[in-house]
Amino acid sequence: MKISTKGRYALRMMLDLAEHKNDGYVALKDIAARQNISKKYLEQIIPVLNRADILSANRGYQGGYKLAKAPDQYKIGDILRLTEGSLAPVACLNHCPVECERAEDCLTLPLWQGLYRVINEYLDSVTLQDILDRQSEMYANDYVI
Repeated sequence: MKISTKGRYALRMMLDLAEHKNDGYVALKDIAARQNISKKYLEQIIPVLNRADILSANRGYQGGYKLAKAPDQYKIGDILRLTEGSLAPVACLNHCPVECERAEDCLTLPLWQGLYRVINEYLDSVTLQDILDRQSEMYANDYVI
């Protein structure tokens, strides 16, 4: 499994919004500048996130985007599934139940199912707030004299 640029950029954009949650609506150009991502690329990601109602948008002067919920309410797995579709490591796991004609005799299917379970459990156990907290802890222990 490989996370696409779209998934990585969506996650970076969501983290940026989480970091600036107290700033009100954040302009896309500001996110693009801070994250070094093309504004046009972010404009392609926004509709995917808007359809899922995870962002709040405001048009016009001082318009922009903000998180619809607190950062601890956003699981990384949910964000990546929105942008990537399935996180399955093999195509046969894209359907439940498995539709592969070899499923009953496949010696590797349990291996892929286990990997898929671990991927989902891990990504669903981490929130935007968890990532921000880890960053804060990292910088809190960085003393310069």
